[in-house]
Amino acid sequence: MTEILLIRHGETAWNARKRLQGHLDIPLNAEGELQAAALGYALMSEPLDAIFSSDLQRARQTAKAIAAPRGMTVALDPGLRERCYGAFEGMLYAEIGARYPEAYTAWQSRDIDARFPKGVHEAETLREFSQRAVGTIIRIASQGQYRRIALVAHGGVLECAYRAAQDVGFEHARDFDIFNASINRFVWDGKKLQLLRWGDVSHLETQQSLDEIDRE
Repeated sequence: MTEILLIRHGETAWNARKRLQGHLDIPLNAEGELQAAALGYALMSEPLDAIFSSDLQRARQTAKAIAAPRGMTVALDPGLRERCYGAFEGMLYAEIGARYPEAYTAWQSRDIDARFPKGVHEAETLREFSQRAVGTIIRIASQGQYRRIALVAHGGVLECAYRAAQDVGFEHARDFDIFNASINRFVWDGKKLQLLRWGDVSHLETQQSLDEIDRE
């Protein structure tokens, strides 16, 4: 049994503006850095055998905030990257529908085999992305040498893991939140991912309280 703490990176300026990131390498903003620090502090008392991260800097920065106080290193794995959205990347959500109406409709309907126009990167279909994301989580958890690990990734990766654990296909609309800097707990039992707890952001409430004190 391997317990997995699957964590979404802290906030970026593009998150705040609803600009699609995908494989574009965007850093945390000031709020995201505070979230990452609060996350690292909250997990200090929790034993971790290893910390893995997407190689995109918003995830790396978040993972480093967990690893640095422990004197641990972060293992980078490109398999934990966000989905590649091709030409959609870098655009505001509101702009995508106007420029690529058919592809936007396919995206919003969660067409699992739709491939969006090529941009800086070649887009992944939802099927390809889900197989890559869930496959990477299972590959890491199946190494057999870890009891508890932290994986720092992206919103899309978290959604794929949730759906895999809950047996919810993409034909169903998402009815669960995916929070920046959230802790989402799973277990890999050797055969299937099991969801233990979803969307824990209680550490960010503590951060907000401390920020309020600092402003007084």
